[in-house]
Amino acid sequence: MTTEHPAEVRETAQGAGAPVVLSEPADAPDLAERLRAGLADARPAAVLLFASPGADLPALAAHLGPALGTRVVGCSSAGEFACGGYGHGHVVAVGLPAARFRTEAVWLRNLAGLGVSEWMAELRALFSRFEVQPRRHRFGLLLIDGLSRQEELVAATVDAVAHRLPVLGGSAGDGLRFEETCLVLDGESHRDSAIFALFETDFALEQVIFDHFTPSGSRMVVTAAVPEERLILEINAEPAAEEYARLIGLAPEALNPRVFAENPLLVRMGGQYHVRAIREVTPEGGLTLMSSIESGVLLALGRADDLTHGLQARLEALGERPALILAFDCILRRLALEQAGLEPAVARLFADWRIAGFNTYGEQHGGVHVNQTFVGLALMEPAHAA
Repeated sequence: MTTEHPAEVRETAQGAGAPVVLSEPADAPDLAERLRAGLADARPAAVLLFASPGADLPALAAHLGPALGTRVVGCSSAGEFACGGYGHGHVVAVGLPAARFRTEAVWLRNLAGLGVSEWMAELRALFSRFEVQPRRHRFGLLLIDGLSRQEELVAATVDAVAHRLPVLGGSAGDGLRFEETCLVLDGESHRDSAIFALFETDFALEQVIFDHFTPSGSRMVVTAAVPEERLILEINAEPAAEEYARLIGLAPEALNPRVFAENPLLVRMGGQYHVRAIREVTPEGGLTLMSSIESGVLLALGRADDLTHGLQARLEALGERPALILAFDCILRRLALEQAGLEPAVARLFADWRIAGFNTYGEQHGGVHVNQTFVGLALMEPAHAA
């Protein structure tokens, strides 16, 4: 069996109950069987699948679940990584062995209908049947349709029910097409939905959160917006795209995803700055964002600090290499790193620290939806936890 980073995958798979990470080309003719064979020895309680839009995720999930006797949770991505550099056109599978994990999961459907009461009922029922076991730790995984524009509401709803439980996740992607995403739970797939999975493990848990932007001197105010569409019409009483382009020193026609990745908008909340990433320029000259926005909000332009050293310092603070860091990394952060020629540095970091996951349309942690942020959960042997 071939993998994208075979040496690191073998190392990740060593040890009793260690998570197993595989990466296979999405167009491999025997993909389902290759994944099944690679995961079988782990006897997983759950398999996480993060896949290129070209993969048939529902078919993969329907095959792997019964074949392995496991839960399968996954989504389409804007890129994948499996204990090495960023990849395209792959399926990443993470097997969480039943010897050290157990899980339950539910659908949160009808995001457009804002079914908060129904979501809360589903979540409370899930928590009620998932009794806490001594000397074990719980965390939540939240995957959301990245085109739903409801990530803020879903993340806040989950946080209200989960209380102080660490919940992390990402918005399902579609490359850079922004046309259609896919989420799967076991053999089912539903549009306009989210999946919440609750896990329990004897690994110690530590969150790893990092973004690389600080506010620059340029300040601006949103003078007209359409919040439900995440659309800015005017900045400083000028057409949004024109004013944004002027502030970063470019012509409006030069705006593109790489420019957006290098020059994000920042909003201050709770004493911290959070990225409000730009998705595209509308034909009318507005700016569509990947997070919520309202009229009257004060914004700052983000200035990039070091793109990898800060993350490396945060990882080194863990003390020991984890068994795995399950991670969600924004597609625009990836574009900025690629533009800076830092792919080799990223590959080394992701290999050294056993980081696996996918590139998202947005990240969730602590009940908040953010952009251009690395959001990870380190699974540490208890004796080595920081």
